[in-house]
Amino acid sequence: MNKRTTVLYLVLNVFFSILIVLLNKWVYYNIGFPNITLSMIHFIVTFIGLIICEKFDVFCIKDVAVKEMLFIAMTFCGFVVLTNLSLAHNTVGTYQIAKMLTTPCVIIIQMSFYNKHFGLPVKLTLIPIVLGVIINFYYDIQFNILGTIYATLGVLVTSLYQVWINQKQKELQMDPMQLLYYQAPLSALMLLFIVPIVEPVGSTLSHNWSIFDMVMVLFSSIVAFFVNLTSYWIIGKTSPLTYNMVGHCKFCLLLLGGSIVFKESLALNQAIGITLTLGGIISYTHMKDNQLTAESQIEEGKPFVHKI
Repeated sequence: MNKRTTVLYLVLNVFFSILIVLLNKWVYYNIGFPNITLSMIHFIVTFIGLIICEKFDVFCIKDVAVKEMLFIAMTFCGFVVLTNLSLAHNTVGTYQIAKMLTTPCVIIIQMSFYNKHFGLPVKLTLIPIVLGVIINFYYDIQFNILGTIYATLGVLVTSLYQVWINQKQKELQMDPMQLLYYQAPLSALMLLFIVPIVEPVGSTLSHNWSIFDMVMVLFSSIVAFFVNLTSYWIIGKTSPLTYNMVGHCKFCLLLLGGSIVFKESLALNQAIGITLTLGGIISYTHMKDNQLTAESQIEEGKPFVHKI
């Protein structure tokens, strides 16, 4: 992949990632489309998109027993639904900053259940992350209990999903798109049974949705697919550091987008909390990059030079 193509993928990923959050928020806020039903439609469109990609040799399908994918599909389903519910009940800024708690949560899970060790500098970077999130939630003028519950559950399930998907990817020797090929339809099928229990299907079907409403729902589904596609391209063709730095860029632009599109005001104390969290995340990324560089150079028998 040449430099221009890499830059194009990075720009597209930032664009689609910001667009999907703002689109979903708009669909919930202005159309009132049911959250879980929208997630199910996203999964279906993603699966259709993957079938098309496979036909054009973007990736190869790898045969695997469905039972191997059930728990991954359940957590995938849970984290998408819960983070979307968090977006529907919180401001874009609070939704986005709550997701930053995934990093410390993943570390705690790995330390507690997988006997993974992290150095003191890495652990110290978690302090400003957690402190910043708490400050932001406390001073959010649109703070609500239900939104906080969804955000908390979303972080827990997302962290569990990230740990499990990492393990499953190594175990089955599959890339993210091969895994998603199984996750998307299984998750859609699970939601097909859940939707009638938790959402008013009759009202959804009988509601007089306009053509514009349906176009926006379909558009958000297509954009969700391209978020996944460009993310996998970046992960596969660049370094983890590049992907994380792109994440920081999206974080800042989403806060700006939420402020402009949905007129979400930002209190000074919230800005302090966001700055703390972003500083902690950048420090964590830097520490992990140094750690990965050290490990790779040790394996190659080269001396490691610490990057300032």
